[in-house]
Amino acid sequence: MLAGIALGTWIGAVLLPSGSSAQATVWLGVALAIYAGLGLIKVQFSVPPHAELWLGLVVGIATGAITVATAVFALPAVPYIQALKFERDRLVQALGLSFTVSTVTLALALYHAGEMHMALAWPSLVALGTALLGMRLGQMVRGRVREETFRLWFFLGLLALGLHLALRGVL
Repeated sequence: MLAGIALGTWIGAVLLPSGSSAQATVWLGVALAIYAGLGLIKVQFSVPPHAELWLGLVVGIATGAITVATAVFALPAVPYIQALKFERDRLVQALGLSFTVSTVTLALALYHAGEMHMALAWPSLVALGTALLGMRLGQMVRGRVREETFRLWFFLGLLALGLHLALRGVL
């Protein structure tokens, strides 16, 4: 899947048209809202072990292309990783690796396209610091919150984000 993310990011950077991402944002919002709805009603997917290799590659390629279009790393990587049925700490580790590879490959694609400038260094460092602080707080909360409560709030937050993105692009 991680190799697929790198490949999909490259494909997306080369093939996707540049310009307005409003339509991609609407579709991303719709997809996030649907995924959150499925999570709230507890629909669970699973990936058979014999399909992990090829499906991981396909999911990675799609995630990379979607990342280039929207700068959001969640779909379809997050549902795929959840479908692998990792225990909570391994799930968080797998998600972290996926987000890291997505971030690095997107940064390389933006650099190659000439979109990375020194003017972005300070805001990027602030965002990185905020993300690291959020990860640390998340680790503290994850150890203190029941898994079912965490799951409920995760999907409610994802639903709110999806609806916001979809409606912002439409209105």
